[in-house]
Amino acid sequence: MSAPADPISIENQWLRQRRYRPNAGLLRAVLGSLLVHALLLSLRFGGAQHGLPGLVFPWQERRGAVPDLRVVLQAAAPPAAAPVATEPVTPPAAVPRKANPAQSSAAPPPSPAPTQARVAPAAPPSSADGPPRVAPLAPELAASPSDAAGPQVRRQAAAARAEARARAAQARAGQRDDARRQAAQRAQAQRERSRQATLDAARAQAARAEADRADAERQAALQQQSAQREAAQRQAARAQAAEREAERLDILQRQAADEAATVALSAQREAARQQAAQAEAARREAERQAAEQQAAAQQQAERQEADRAQAARIEAEQRAAAQQDAVRETALKAEQERREAERNEAARQAAAQEAAAQDAAAQQALAREHDAWQAAARTLAATEQAAREQAALEQAAREDAERTAAARQQAAQQEAARQEAQQADAARQEAARQEAARQEAARAEIRRQAEARELASRQEAARAEAARQENERAEASRQEAARQAAERQAADRQDAARQEAARAEAARQAAAQQAAAEEAARRAAAQDAAARAAAEQRASTAQAAAAARDAEQRQADQRDAQAQAARAHEALREERLRAIGRQLNAEADQRAEAEAEAAARASPDLPSSWSNARRGRILGRGDPNERLRLYAETWSRKIELNMTFDEVRETVRQPHQPPIVTVAVRRDGSVESITFVRSSGVPAIDEAVRRIVQGQAHYPAFPPDLARDFDVVEIRRTWHFDMAVRLY
Repeated sequence: MSAPADPISIENQWLRQRRYRPNAGLLRAVLGSLLVHALLLSLRFGGAQHGLPGLVFPWQERRGAVPDLRVVLQAAAPPAAAPVATEPVTPPAAVPRKANPAQSSAAPPPSPAPTQARVAPAAPPSSADGPPRVAPLAPELAASPSDAAGPQVRRQAAAARAEARARAAQARAGQRDDARRQAAQRAQAQRERSRQATLDAARAQAARAEADRADAERQAALQQQSAQREAAQRQAARAQAAEREAERLDILQRQAADEAATVALSAQREAARQQAAQAEAARREAERQAAEQQAAAQQQAERQEADRAQAARIEAEQRAAAQQDAVRETALKAEQERREAERNEAARQAAAQEAAAQDAAAQQALAREHDAWQAAARTLAATEQAAREQAALEQAAREDAERTAAARQQAAQQEAARQEAQQADAARQEAARQEAARQEAARAEIRRQAEARELASRQEAARAEAARQENERAEASRQEAARQAAERQAADRQDAARQEAARAEAARQAAAQQAAAEEAARRAAAQDAAARAAAEQRASTAQAAAAARDAEQRQADQRDAQAQAARAHEALREERLRAIGRQLNAEADQRAEAEAEAAARASPDLPSSWSNARRGRILGRGDPNERLRLYAETWSRKIELNMTFDEVRETVRQPHQPPIVTVAVRRDGSVESITFVRSSGVPAIDEAVRRIVQGQAHYPAFPPDLARDFDVVEIRRTWHFDMAVRLY
């Protein structure tokens, strides 16, 4: 027969099977745990048998109820009394222990012959004998005499253990009895205390009820007495009130008559004062309106004078610019005619292909000349006087240019190419300058109009401010008049009160025979009148203060609204100016690009040494060269952000126009030159601009990619001064 697996191997087997059947793992684990615990709990240690511990199952052990007995071991002898035969008992010690419980149950060894034990009946307990005594067992062994010694020793040991257990059980029983008695005593004491506390509480409750009843009776008596006293007092008070009411009505009638007279007199005085105040206010209003009209007329005259001066200056500048443009265009035409003749002469000497190219260039030049002539004609047609002067100057310049061209043609044929390149470059620069000047003039006109609108808005704001101040003054005067009227009314009321007090005092002295109660009533009436007068005065003062606060709040709201409107207008104006500047700069950039492309097409065969590629120019904020634009923006921000406005704060208050300045910056950040394309009209402002530019040097050096292409960068900006220096 194979040995069964131990519990650990069985559990391991179940764990292995769980991986294949996970649904039954929990049930098997519970069953295995229960089995293992049952086997462990079945082990018995410390038994009378020799050898290793073994399994003892519940059905193998007798579990009958055993009374508490005291067992005394005696020597083996025949029983003294009639024994009570018991059923044969197979002692557990007779069962041999095996290492394997399964083998023990499968092949049990032969047990010895059953023995019969006789147990003496338990004697009744007595006080002298103590606990009951149990007669010792007298087993009759059926075995041979040689096997009687071993079982006898075991029985004695078992009896000793049983006696020890019995004594321990008796001691525990005694302790339990003592504990029960003590618990009963404590419960009895607790019940006694509870009963006593209940009795005390009942007695205290009865005492409190009695005290409450006596207190209630006393309170009722007191309330009845107080009610009687109050009734008597109310009766006396009603009688006194009736007397005082009669006296008060009499006094009120006299006061009403006096007040009617006083009010009539006060009304007359107030009407006279109001008429005087109205006359004074009308006079002041007339003076203010006259002063405003005079100031407005003076301002209008100043504006007209400034407009006329500005128009005259602009017209003179336009006339001078037109004359200069006419002279330059005449010289340019003469020079172009001379260059055309030279190109024709060169074309006749060159090959046919070169001649064709020269002819094409000549046609393009003629087209450009025709366009320039049309533009000049449109410009000259602006004013009739300027056209006549320009025609005369054109004729003189043309004749002079023709003579000069003939002389130059005879003397400088070898330098023709170089002169042509230089003149072409100069023509491009001059055309660009003229175009920039025209654009700047247009921008100046736009700015002048914007400034005129701004000046008008400022004047309008000043007029509004003056009107507001006048309203404030009028409101203040009205408030002052109201306050004075309130003070006069208060003074009148105080006079009336004093007069009434004097009359009351006279009446009191005349009617000395009247009782003290009447005197007290008159004093009370006088105090009431004074209190009413003071209350009326306080009410009028509070009304005047409330009206003043309301007026101040309305004025503050008006000032806030005007300030917000001014800020919004200023922001709109700034945005409009920026948009105009951006548009003009973009147009100038486009025209400059077109002219540069046309010039490049006109002279594609010029040597690279004659070009000016190492000098960059940026005329506005928009430029196709991103590097130039970024460097110019950096330069402009340095000027704007370094608090340079303090240097010109007082100077820019003079009438001026925004100057246009070109600053040439070298590659190391130093300033090469400062050129005023258009002056501000105020030398101090021009000098301040020059100081600002020179004071902010050295500027950032060129980035490496910009330095590879340019040695000098010319930055043109329009300088505008408001609350700071702004470059457009």
